Amino acid sequence: MSANSVVEEKVQPVGGSGQPPERTETAWRTLRRGLALSPELRVGLAGTLALALVYMVGRAAVPVAVQQGIDRGLVGGIDLGTVGAVVALTAATLVVTTVCGYLMMRRLFTVSETALANVRTRAFRHVHDLSMLHQQSERRGSLVSRVTSDVDQITQFLQWGGVILMVNLGQLVITTIVMFVYSWQLTLVVFAAFLPAVLVIRALQRRLGSAYGTVRQRLGALLGAIAESVVGAPVIRAYGIAGRTARRLDEAIDDHRRAQQRAIRFSILGSSVGELAAGVALAAVVVVGVSLGADRTLSVGQITAFLFLVTLFIQPVQIATEVLNEAQNAIAGWRRVLDVLDLSPDVADPGEQGRELPTGPLDVRFAQVGFAYPGGPPVLHDIDLGIAARTRVAVVGETGSGKTTFAKLLTRLMDPTTGSVLLSGVPLEQVRFASLRSRVVMVPQDGFLFDATVGENVRFARPDLTDEQLLSAFTELGLIDWLEGLPAGLDTPVGERGEALSVGERQLVALARAYVADPDLLVLDEATSAVDPATEVRLQKTLDAVTRGRTTLAIAHRLSTAQAADEVIVVDRGRVVQRGPHDELVRDPDSVYGLLYASWLEQTR
Repeated sequence: MSANSVVEEKVQPVGGSGQPPERTETAWRTLRRGLALSPELRVGLAGTLALALVYMVGRAAVPVAVQQGIDRGLVGGIDLGTVGAVVALTAATLVVTTVCGYLMMRRLFTVSETALANVRTRAFRHVHDLSMLHQQSERRGSLVSRVTSDVDQITQFLQWGGVILMVNLGQLVITTIVMFVYSWQLTLVVFAAFLPAVLVIRALQRRLGSAYGTVRQRLGALLGAIAESVVGAPVIRAYGIAGRTARRLDEAIDDHRRAQQRAIRFSILGSSVGELAAGVALAAVVVVGVSLGADRTLSVGQITAFLFLVTLFIQPVQIATEVLNEAQNAIAGWRRVLDVLDLSPDVADPGEQGRELPTGPLDVRFAQVGFAYPGGPPVLHDIDLGIAARTRVAVVGETGSGKTTFAKLLTRLMDPTTGSVLLSGVPLEQVRFASLRSRVVMVPQDGFLFDATVGENVRFARPDLTDEQLLSAFTELGLIDWLEGLPAGLDTPVGERGEALSVGERQLVALARAYVADPDLLVLDEATSAVDPATEVRLQKTLDAVTRGRTTLAIAHRLSTAQAADEVIVVDRGRVVQRGPHDELVRDPDSVYGLLYASWLEQTR
């Protein structure tokens, strides 16, 4: 029953861009693939199985001892010596059985926790390695649930269900053998009582697999809705949409509740069928056993022992039903983890086969570069341009023109759909990530900060910096007076995502972090867009010094950034339409840049 009921259910993964190839996979194959991810589970397996065997044999030996005590020590006259010997032997057996059970469970718990911790680590690192396109295609909460709740479900099954299933299957086999030795007739009676239950439970297991797969999906959606409502709390309050957000969350909770209730109904039905079969089996054994005892085919001790054995037989069957429910839930979770691990990152680290960037300042080349998001129209069209080393370039254009895509392609957060991006003649897809990340730094518009102090956030770029060196860096940036105005200076906590600071202050810390990283290519994605005018003037003077001598590409929304650049690249609808110094481009008031310049001037009045 247990094996067949687990292996029958099948799944049809969804194909698509970046998705694993479409396949039909049995639950048994999912289980095998999941276990293959955890070779640690095989550590000390032989010793664990030996302990399990002693544990199972010891449990089955107790009814035999009871039978010997009744038939030899009580029936036909009381023999206290025999009874005492049987009691002592039974007690010793129980002690050995208990000790073996404890050692077996401790070993399995330790090994399974270690194995699943490694699976969790591998899943997290794989999610982290997925490109921005992959991560944006699925809600963050759902991705987090793959690493947290789905792995937790697998852990729970391996630590409880998997152990119990293994032990009880062994107990079922040993108990059946002993039952046959005592009475093949009564054994057939027990099998006949359980056969209808086996067929019903097997059918229910197929539905349980589908039901628990839905539960895992609904849980991922629920976690995503919760994370979204917590992170977006300021926007929710600002727009007065708490009621609408609550309804969305209520719907996610209700969807999960309905999915869970449907799975539980199947689970309870299976348990009830098992209980009914157990009752029928015990009643039938008593009736048939008394008949066989009257014919002197079985002794009183043998009938009593057989009833104990039936209890040992029923217990694994009933527990197996519950465990198989957990198995379906765990397999659903394992499948979701495997679906993530099956994704091949479209932006992959070439590793040992990759190349190092040449030393010194880096020049940039876009060679017939085109880019389109999956299923969407082209964002960039046949971009062909070069940027000389040590040049400060500003990329300008209207919102949605493709400016930020430039930055993401240059830092290889995404790869172009067509063409290639090269740094000092080396195609980016051939550059090792370690080399790329140490030489190229991007400051994003949102200035993301970790839940740590100001100093610790800056040190993410260079963990070896002392407080004195950090203070020197802030001084060189002209930010020492701002830093000293914070409650605890470098030790000021920034809060989750930096929310204890203003948007402008978060950008100051992000710029300081980029500065101490000392990159050869600096990419600024509107990095000063949220800074007040006074701070902008101060930062602009500092950035002039910071960017001097290194290649800089700044996505600009402000006139000051374009004016300070050596060259301006104008992007319109995904194409480079103008290029040159600010003073030259501004001479044509009817050009794209001329119109942008006029708009900037209008905003500053």
